[in-house]
Amino acid sequence: MHVPRLAAALTLVALVATGCGTEPVTTLDPSAPVHLTMWSGQSDEAEQVLEHLAAEFEQQHPNVSIDVTPGASSTEELLQKLAASFAGNDSPDISYTFGSWASQLERSNRTLDITSVVQGPGVDWEDFTSAARATAQPTGHRTIGFPAVVDNIALLYNKTLFDRAGVAYPTPDWTWQDFRAAAKQLTNPDDHVYGYGYSVSGSEETTWQLWPHLWQNGGEILDATGQEAAFDSRAGIDALTFLRGMAVDDRSVYLDQTDTKFAQLFESDRIAMITSGPWELSALKTAGTSYGVVQLPGTDGDHQTVSGPDLWTLFDNDDVNRAHWATQFTEWLTSAEQDEQFNVAIGNLPLRASEATSEAFLTASAELPGLDVMQANAANAKKPRPTVPGYNGLSEAVGSATAHVLQGEGSPQGALADAATAADKALRQS
Repeated sequence: MHVPRLAAALTLVALVATGCGTEPVTTLDPSAPVHLTMWSGQSDEAEQVLEHLAAEFEQQHPNVSIDVTPGASSTEELLQKLAASFAGNDSPDISYTFGSWASQLERSNRTLDITSVVQGPGVDWEDFTSAARATAQPTGHRTIGFPAVVDNIALLYNKTLFDRAGVAYPTPDWTWQDFRAAAKQLTNPDDHVYGYGYSVSGSEETTWQLWPHLWQNGGEILDATGQEAAFDSRAGIDALTFLRGMAVDDRSVYLDQTDTKFAQLFESDRIAMITSGPWELSALKTAGTSYGVVQLPGTDGDHQTVSGPDLWTLFDNDDVNRAHWATQFTEWLTSAEQDEQFNVAIGNLPLRASEATSEAFLTASAELPGLDVMQANAANAKKPRPTVPGYNGLSEAVGSATAHVLQGEGSPQGALADAATAADKALRQS
């Protein structure tokens, strides 16, 4: 995820690759034999599901063959692999990409623009979440792919610890003050039990947990130009001051240096509340944890959450036939019927709002309690995280500032001011 230096590299390799390779195919022939390459960036289980779906598409379209591979040993390495593929003029037709890479990839001039496709009949583009649509259209000028995975964070609470402390369960209309009061009641230092868990690793896990607080207070991450930091506003200071009050004054927060231990402690009845997403539910089921899920607490009735949509990004290989079938396949893959066989089947949230009442999703929700709440919570994902190339540097600056303040080092105002200076530098250099 920490790849700000690759923005320039992506632009450079696109220029180097210009004019290289085979003769462009400029006339569409939908019946011509086409071989597509797809980098999935998935685990073994999800990879097998995608391979099955690709085979189904091939059966429906005998002139199309699709080679589905992970693309790299980890999803994080795909951006570097894509940069290398641009230089070698051998890009995949489709690749899973993190949403935070979107504007970098658009600036490479190697992505397809499928805006006319998603605006066409039958695609039902508005059925995807607003955050997912915005991520696929990072500058608003081009649409570089289809949403691949959507998520959001909600409030998970440990029923065993709430019952033990005699505290009423959270409700959907909780305020952050309700949350803070409950966290303080639930904390028991003698038993090493904490009311809340928060990452202080300084990673994106630290940063994106702050964004709902910022947005609910009326703040923004970037200014209207998208070129300068805006999080060091009164809204940002209030957001960080609130978290500092819980961590430093109330001592009700387990401060996790690892990004992973707070979830494990929640599973084992040591932390009463965490803010997390659908990826946590399978682990809770395996651990046998008694838990519940509600939307995030709110500020003046605003319960905004943060989402991290990822994409199936499409690449231009100077072959109109490949471009046509890559677009057709990803449109088909992200339709409700196929998405139920992929995202819903492996425990992710469905891509489309229309799937919320499907039999497949209702079955999945019964197996993973709270999944339906997180699906409904997608309506609270009203703003996307910025996809500007400098976001990684901005995130590092905000994550470091947040981590230090929650550990009692520095003031919210001073830390955010310093973070804004570092973020602006990253934005200028991207």
